[in-house]
Amino acid sequence: MATLIRRGKIASPSQPEAGAVLRLEPQDDPAGIAARLEGAARVEVNFPNFTDGRGFSNARLLRERYGYRGELRAVGDVQRDQILFLQRCGFDAFVLRDDQDAGESLAALADFSEAYQASVERPQPLFRRR
Repeated sequence: MATLIRRGKIASPSQPEAGAVLRLEPQDDPAGIAARLEGAARVEVNFPNFTDGRGFSNARLLRERYGYRGELRAVGDVQRDQILFLQRCGFDAFVLRDDQDAGESLAALADFSEAYQASVERPQPLFRRR
């Protein structure tokens, strides 16, 4: 059974949400759901395979261009090695692939203490923060 990590903690499966659950596939343009974001309980971004990075871009667009502040969940082929970078792009929930260890995946959120590049969570790059 897949494990859900939400806001840096292992979470129990969601109870029914009040609002729509929107889903983006890699080929989908976030502009297509922008008008429905306000009433969404969450947005799921599918990663059909580990090497498909389009979901990272979709997450940044949802957070930065469309101002989405609700739960943004990565689903599909989500692995430990992606967790930190998914969070930096704006994801706050992840459904791990069945063979991924939840404890190790949580530890990935602390793999690096600092990042040079700007991100959704920290819009100024390191050199601007000094």
